[in-house]
Amino acid sequence: MSMHSSGKYWLLLCGLAALVVATIVVSAGMGYVGITPGDVALVVWAKLSGSPALLEGMDRVAPFVIMDVRLPRILTATLVGAGLAMSGVIYQGILLNPLADPYTLGISSGAAFGASLALLANLTLLGTFSVPLFAFVGAVATLFVVLYLSTFNGQMSANTLILSGVIVGAILAAGISFLKYLADEQVAVIIFWLMGSFASRSWHDVLLVAIALAFGLLVALYYARDLNIMSLGGRSSDSLGVETKRVRITLLVSASLVTAICVSVSGIIGFIGLIVPHLMRFLVGPDNRKLLPVSILAGAGLLLVADTFTRAVLPAEVPIGVLTALIGGPFFCVIFRKRQQGLKYG
Repeated sequence: MSMHSSGKYWLLLCGLAALVVATIVVSAGMGYVGITPGDVALVVWAKLSGSPALLEGMDRVAPFVIMDVRLPRILTATLVGAGLAMSGVIYQGILLNPLADPYTLGISSGAAFGASLALLANLTLLGTFSVPLFAFVGAVATLFVVLYLSTFNGQMSANTLILSGVIVGAILAAGISFLKYLADEQVAVIIFWLMGSFASRSWHDVLLVAIALAFGLLVALYYARDLNIMSLGGRSSDSLGVETKRVRITLLVSASLVTAICVSVSGIIGFIGLIVPHLMRFLVGPDNRKLLPVSILAGAGLLLVADTFTRAVLPAEVPIGVLTALIGGPFFCVIFRKRQQGLKYG
């Protein structure tokens, strides 16, 4: 059953948005200090409206726990999930491969290498922007190396692009291992960060990811029609007036920026950018103008639920990247097996 009709699509979009908001409210109340959803909503409203009088009679710990401890982490997880899912849609659209994601091109490994370098050197030249900046430089440098390796006589093949990404990603993984060896006493910080975690996130992290996501979404929606045309093949897109090379590079750089910012904030989190677009394509079809918004909301909700589970349900916090890999790995194997058997999605 596909949701191609406009009414069903908007119902799905609004349903996902309501589900994400509800999950944020419920998640903010979960943890060592239990807070009801009503109190969570009241605290947020009092903060937004500048009316502290609304909180009279409430435990003084609750507003601090919600606004300074839980919400920054919850919103960061939500935005990172949205960003990774959006990047997955873009990469899958460009590579014409529904099993592609930010990791296929080695972009996440490049961002992780740059960020690990900044962590190891304890760089504070640009304050809190050092790690995101190095992550972005690593991601974009990786992107251009991969593009260079996969382009011959001005032509780029999707299969060669994936192969180049895997090769460069393997080299970068070795580089990260070497950095961990050099880190000595700091190695625990880098290892835990690489496994993915939203612990101790701040409002600064929320703002950083939100800006990157907004920029990436505007670029992606602007070129969504061109991306649809490009999926028909090179000859069709050229004959319909799409500047394939420029659009491809613009979208790849935008998606790499979003991925780099997400990685710099949360570490490496796999499978969100792979599974979410795949499932949403099954529901709404291949039109990227519809696929982008629903994938962003679904990615946001999925990563938020996973982070809430590891933060508030499990007896000890498991790195979020480990949890998504444990859930996503078998799921990916099932999808891959079904595709091998000739079943079509979207």
